[in-house]
Amino acid sequence: MTEFFHTPVLLEETLDLLAPRGNDELMLDGNTGEGGHSYCFLSRFQGLKMVCIDADKEILAIAEKRLEEFKDRVHFYNGWSHDFFAEYPSELKRPDTILFDLGVSAYHYKNSGKGFSFEKDEYLDMRLDTSGGVTAADLLSKLPERELANLLYNNAGERFSRRIASLVVNQRQKGNITTTSALADLVERAVPASYRHGPIHPATRTFQALRIAVNGELSRLPALLEAALRVLEPGGRLGVISFHSLEDRIIKQFFKEMNKDCTCPAQAPICRCEGRRSINVLTKKGIVPEKEEVERNPPSRSARLRVVEKVLDEDAL
Repeated sequence: MTEFFHTPVLLEETLDLLAPRGNDELMLDGNTGEGGHSYCFLSRFQGLKMVCIDADKEILAIAEKRLEEFKDRVHFYNGWSHDFFAEYPSELKRPDTILFDLGVSAYHYKNSGKGFSFEKDEYLDMRLDTSGGVTAADLLSKLPERELANLLYNNAGERFSRRIASLVVNQRQKGNITTTSALADLVERAVPASYRHGPIHPATRTFQALRIAVNGELSRLPALLEAALRVLEPGGRLGVISFHSLEDRIIKQFFKEMNKDCTCPAQAPICRCEGRRSINVLTKKGIVPEKEEVERNPPSRSARLRVVEKVLDEDAL
């Protein structure tokens, strides 16, 4: 029997806001993980069809096994969501619903062997798609000190980023940092004693920053949202679950721009869109977990769900 590590967050809220509004609808799960959200949607809504997308072929295989009972209603795509939406398959109807759960599955921390967590001594890979790209170890061995410090600060708000980057560069003279335990030990040595005994492990933000950089989580997000909204059927809904403030800020700003009454370019001499916005925001401040969910599933504490409904295609404005 397959063991599932990840508990889908904000599940009931997501099921409620993204429930099908008609018959024979198509939903796309853009970050399937172990298939927790997809399983619940397919179980509850018998006429719903689903396409499950994930860059990690190993975890997608787990999701495929989990969703085997729905094999006539679900299809799988191994690859990055931004590629899928940028070149949306012509054989598919336009989706009625799209969900992005941007969190990294608990599977990756506990069982992937890719160095996402400092709780196990593993090679610092962190790539969801191991067919290409740089690893976390590559970044630590090649980035100049200033660039590494900026990466740690910009991706995770690490306030001791300069001290950590400086010690990384000094350590490289003796040998590259290639394992999770070596990096965690280095961060502990770099930061003040008071920081070592805080509410979270002192290496948490460093690991987060490297993971974000390796997988392009922030850099790809604006184009992903734009492409997803473009293919979404008018009247359809797009839901995004984020897990840290940097992601949520990008999502909030994108939805704010798309929700403007006038969407004409700033340099346009007159308004030609006649004040018609392309989306309606259904969750003004975003939805966060109730206290009971956080107690039951602590990783949900930082989650926030934002949902919009598409009104018009851009070319109809």
